[in-house]
Amino acid sequence: MPSYYGTAAYLHPNDPSGSVECMTSAPSSSSSLVGVSLSLAGRTALITGGSRGIGAATVRLFRQAGARVVFSYNSATETALALSEELGGPNLCLPIHQALNSVEDGQTLIASAVAALGKLDCLIVNHGVWPSHDAPIGSMSNDQWRTTLGINLDSVFGLVQAATAQMQSQRHDPSSPRGHIVLVASTAAQRGEAFHADYAASKGALLSFTKSLSSELAPIGILCNCVAPGWVATEMSAAALNDPETSKKVMSLIPLGRPADPNEIAGPILFLCTPLAGFISGEIFNVNGGAVLVG
Repeated sequence: MPSYYGTAAYLHPNDPSGSVECMTSAPSSSSSLVGVSLSLAGRTALITGGSRGIGAATVRLFRQAGARVVFSYNSATETALALSEELGGPNLCLPIHQALNSVEDGQTLIASAVAALGKLDCLIVNHGVWPSHDAPIGSMSNDQWRTTLGINLDSVFGLVQAATAQMQSQRHDPSSPRGHIVLVASTAAQRGEAFHADYAASKGALLSFTKSLSSELAPIGILCNCVAPGWVATEMSAAALNDPETSKKVMSLIPLGRPADPNEIAGPILFLCTPLAGFISGEIFNVNGGAVLVG
């Protein structure tokens, strides 16, 4: 069996130094419990937008799985530093202050992450902006359009470009993937979003980007996938979800009748970077409570 699928330590998920574990009983009455581990021991990860919401949940889960993590943040300095200390300190979980508005910003962050980690195994592109006010397309400002696409798309290109070059340059065990890239999109990418065309267009581009990257990079061992969340209870969505009229409309469109918890998005992101997802590439992983049903 390839080393990538070797035995992992089975520790509790609230231990930031160990692996996330599920226990299940085998069909035989004489068998004991067998652990299924989502371990990233010995792996490194860069998670963008990691100080709050989905990003912070993902940082926690990757540390619990044993990875060394670098995460970026833009303005929440105190929150980022507290998260780092909670998860083992900067040697294991390093926060980097880095705006992500351009291609160059993305490239700079990859260089900083590699300098800290020594290598890069997983890139999780989670950062983004969703202007909460309604902006009709006939009056949307040029500045809003360019700002949204700069953050949500241009910087993503810079991150992926530089990360791919780094992963290709690293020593590679052919029994395991060379690297993992997970882009975080949105249900708005698939069905659009009235009065938020800038956001929907930027996230829709990530779906095509994922499929293009898969076609190009899977043959060299870099697996690229996308997680597309629906409504998630985070600071970014709080204004909309706390408005009674908007919340009622939103919940009526979700069969499960609630927004996701950030951990429910972080889980699929982690899964896509483990051996259990070793044959998944170019996939759009929908996590939306049944709100958008697409293949």
